[in-house]
Amino acid sequence: QVQLVESGGGLVQAGGSLRLSCAASGRTVSSYGWFRQAPGKEREFVGGMYWSVGNSNYANSVAGRFTISRDTAKHTVYLQMNSLKPEDTAVYYCAASMSGTSWFTGTATLYDYWGQGTQVTVSS
Repeated sequence: QVQLVESGGGLVQAGGSLRLSCAASGRTVSSYGWFRQAPGKEREFVGGMYWSVGNSNYANSVAGRFTISRDTAKHTVYLQMNSLKPEDTAVYYCAASMSGTSWFTGTATLYDYWGQGTQVTVSS
């Protein structure tokens, strides 16, 4: 089992920044991903990281603005979000996967464990 605890969401003005954290405990996984879901929309892959190496991949909609990083000592994954836009408003979820490719493919069904979600609201 893996437990994921997210933090760092909130309200920010357009152009601002937020950093989300995802603290993991339990068994070691291969990949971590960040997803988001806005009201009335489907869950969307934001980005992922291959834990052992630190490689990351991003959706086109956030590439160049969002960055995934990790602290191996704390077993925590971060999502740094810069130049936020109103369309970034959503509930953001951290997820963990035993798959070694899910960080790249962003396939939600490959993720085995999910955090509780944290709300990010970007005002215009």
